[in-house]
Amino acid sequence: MTPDAPPPKIILTTGEPAGVGPDIVLKAATQSWPVHLVAVGSRELLASRAAALGLSVNLGAYSATDVATPHLAGELPLIDIPLRADCHAGVLDPANASYVLAQLDLAMAMCQSGETAAMVTAPVQKSVINDAGIPFLGHTEYLAIATQTPHVVMMLASGDLRVALTTTHLPLADVPGAITQVHLEQTLTVLHTDLVTRFGIGQPSVTVLGLNPHAGEAGHLGSEEINTIAPVCEAMRNRGFSIEGPLPADSAFIPAIRAKTDAYLAMYHDQGLPVLKALGFQGAVNISLGLPFTRTSVDHGTALTLAGTGEADAGSLRAAIQSAADLSQHRPR
Repeated sequence: MTPDAPPPKIILTTGEPAGVGPDIVLKAATQSWPVHLVAVGSRELLASRAAALGLSVNLGAYSATDVATPHLAGELPLIDIPLRADCHAGVLDPANASYVLAQLDLAMAMCQSGETAAMVTAPVQKSVINDAGIPFLGHTEYLAIATQTPHVVMMLASGDLRVALTTTHLPLADVPGAITQVHLEQTLTVLHTDLVTRFGIGQPSVTVLGLNPHAGEAGHLGSEEINTIAPVCEAMRNRGFSIEGPLPADSAFIPAIRAKTDAYLAMYHDQGLPVLKALGFQGAVNISLGLPFTRTSVDHGTALTLAGTGEADAGSLRAAIQSAADLSQHRPR
């Protein structure tokens, strides 16, 4: 973004209506931002939640013809999507599952058309969407299918620590079989490409974690490193990629290795993410790599017990908005 260019428009979904999504979107709107924020969700719900939280936020109607200007504290341009059923904070209702997905569909359409530069998503409740009879694994998978993206990678970031995942929402027993050479190579390629094009890192260095304890202990604790992970790492290095590993996960995050790592690649969801969340949970951001547009998200769930109480922390959403703003400067044309 050049100094004279208008700020990018970023669309915020408000997520599961019974959760903290509406709360944290309203809280984020009470501060100024160097980007033009647009929210999508129920005007009635947001107005009611703002009143309950004692927040003064003007929910103005958004138009595609609106000139992009920096966000003013206390203002929130909104695209109104009515709820499908009455909603009470903390009380899930499968009838509103289609409302949640309608937000995502609209945000995707706006990003794909170029009207908005990025989307930032508030948390959704996977279980209630499935309870409505709609197969749903998560934001990342839904967006990949909807955009016909052949390979998408989920990455969490907090400060300069970035952890991407080879597999995402799989039972642990299914993880080894899902780590094939083709899948791993595609994941590393997407990770490398987005680190260059979206993050502006010229020659990114990626540290790959082993699947097994001690990265397999030379085959004594598992063969996946020998048969799959190490050969892919070596092949990628031979193609000019800067790849370290596979390294034992229990020692890969020491300061000396972190200092020379632009991103880690963990083999499964709960391998690398506990480290990142322990170091910076409230500032952690979920970033989808490989999509045709920038998408960031909070790194927490719907927190139903906090919805409508005023106790929900908007730190992760604020970090997600800032990340989307930063990434928009490098977004592919």
